[in-house]
Order: sequence, then C-alpha cells, then structure tokens
Amino acid sequence: MQKLKKLFYSALSFSLLFNINIPVNSTEKEVKVYSGRHYNTDRSVYKRFAEETGIKVRLIEAAGISLIERLKREGENSQADLILLVDAARITNAAKAGLLQSISSASLESNVPSNLKDPGKEWYALTRRVRVMVANPKVVDISKIKDYTDLANPSLKGKVCLRNRKSPYNQSLVANQIVNKGEAATKSWLNGMISNVSKPFFPGDIAIVRAVAKKQCGVGIVNHYYVARMLAGVNGRRDTLYARRTNVLTPNPAHVNISAGGVAKYAKNKSEAIKLLEFLASPQGSSGLAAPTFEHPLKEVNQNPIVKNFGGFTSDDVTVQQLGKFNTQAIKLMKNAGWQ
Repeated sequence: MQKLKKLFYSALSFSLLFNINIPVNSTEKEVKVYSGRHYNTDRSVYKRFAEETGIKVRLIEAAGISLIERLKREGENSQADLILLVDAARITNAAKAGLLQSISSASLESNVPSNLKDPGKEWYALTRRVRVMVANPKVVDISKIKDYTDLANPSLKGKVCLRNRKSPYNQSLVANQIVNKGEAATKSWLNGMISNVSKPFFPGDIAIVRAVAKKQCGVGIVNHYYVARMLAGVNGRRDTLYARRTNVLTPNPAHVNISAGGVAKYAKNKSEAIKLLEFLASPQGSSGLAAPTFEHPLKEVNQNPIVKNFGGFTSDDVTVQQLGKFNTQAIKLMKNAGWQ
C-alpha cells in the first residue's frame, strides 16, 4: 500500500509539473523534454537554444527510472519528444525497451565520439562523468591505491565504503570491469572488495565522501563531480570541509560514464527534438551543460580549477553500448558477491 501511495504521489507531482511549466499555444514550435538530469543550470542551456531557434522547450524532470516507467505506461500517447537520462545502463535500457527511435544527423555523428553513441543511432552522449576513488590519507596509504582493483587488497579490510547495488553508476563500473578483465577476474575482484567493506552500503556518493572524511572508512568510489560540488560549496560549508579532508584518486585508464539523450519513439515534434539534441551535443551545448555541474563535456576536460586539480584522465576503450550490454550480468555478479 505504501508503495502504491508513493507511485500515486510521484505521478501526481509529475503531472502538476507538466501542467505548470507548459504554456498553451498550439501555434508555437516546441519540444517536450523528459529529463533525468536534475540540474537547474540546464535551464540556461535550454533558454539559449530557444533564443537561437525560436523553439520553446517544455521541461519535465524526474528520476530516470520514473521517466522510463512513465514512458512505458504512456505508450503512443506520450507527450515526450526528447528523453535525457544519466548513466549508460538507463539510456541503453530505454533503447532496449523500444522507447527511442533511430535518427539521422550529420551534426551528432560529427560531435559525439564513436564510443559514446549508439551504433543504431537511437541515443547520443551529452556529458561525461569519471568514476574515481576518494580516500582519506590519514586512514589508508593512497600511494598503494591506483586502480579500482586495488580495493580488493586485504590490507584494506574494513576500510572500503560503497554505494548500494541499485546505483546504476556502480552497475556500469562492474560492467566495465567485465569487458576489460573478463567475468572470472571481475568476480574475484568483487569478492575481495566486498569483503573489505566496513559499513552498510550507502544510498549516495556524497554520503561516501562524508564517511571517508569522518574516518568511518578509508576509501570509496564516487563520480568525480560530487566531490567537486562539495569543494565548491554547493552543499554548504560543512561538506566543503569534509571534501577537503579527502584525496581524489583517478585510475589510468578510468571508467567514464555519460548523460545522454535520444528522440522519443512517439515524438510529435521530431524535427525540433533532433535540433535540440544536436544543440546539446554541440561543443557549445555540451560545455553549457557540463561546466556548472562539474561534469566533463564530450571532447574536453572541464576547465573549472577544482576539477582540473583532480588531474587529467584517460578513458578506457569500453563503449557505452558495451556497458549496457553487460548490465544484467554485472548486477548478477554484484548480488552473488554480497553487494547489497
């Protein structure tokens, strides 16, 4: 019953948001966006697009899984033209569920690197996120932590913090390891790392940074921009102080994830949706999305001093499509290893 109530109120708030933010004028060109990106700064990019093209952007925001379930329920009656989601697993699952459509765009093919787009042309990356390790040098020897696999070292017994298994970021990291090292090696790594976990599995990356800073554990795995946001004071002074107690350790090569977009299968404003997707994936659009959120644009490194201070990174050769392909297998291995 509680779950049904939650779904009801979630759907209600979704509908209210839709009605409040969408003015009625059938003669205007428009594009309706279902977005799993929860950043207010994205709106300035949409505004710039509207000013340059005359196409109004009607925005609906919700958690990625909620958007996917809503699209499934709506079917042909969906109002969505463009779908934006975070993480490889979510965008590839949307494609597998038949929620997107293939499009033709020379601009997208040119601006989006080959490993960050769908070979079937149903989705394209917009920004990049690096999965890094965050460590407390007063708890662990950071000189001995170079790669994700080092977290399985017995010397880190009781010193590792992890986000829960439901996190698509962790699912994609494990899928990445399956592609890079094979199932057997990934299984061995998971067993060793999980045996080193000191606390209950955390609900989010920021909680891990806080735990590492408080010496509740010595090292954890997070997306780089969470640490950057804390250092920048986005979450308040206390979190800034916590983040300053930690070191960001970036593997070389590193696992890179994405936020991405695709045109909805039943888009009623398809040409406008393609134009917006092209704009978001352009150098101007990608930087506009990434700069204020501390993500990386598609082809450059975020120039914010905080992010630059983390050091450069080299992405491994795993494609986003491969991350999606091995998502189910990754979840199975995580569960079997005791990743809660």
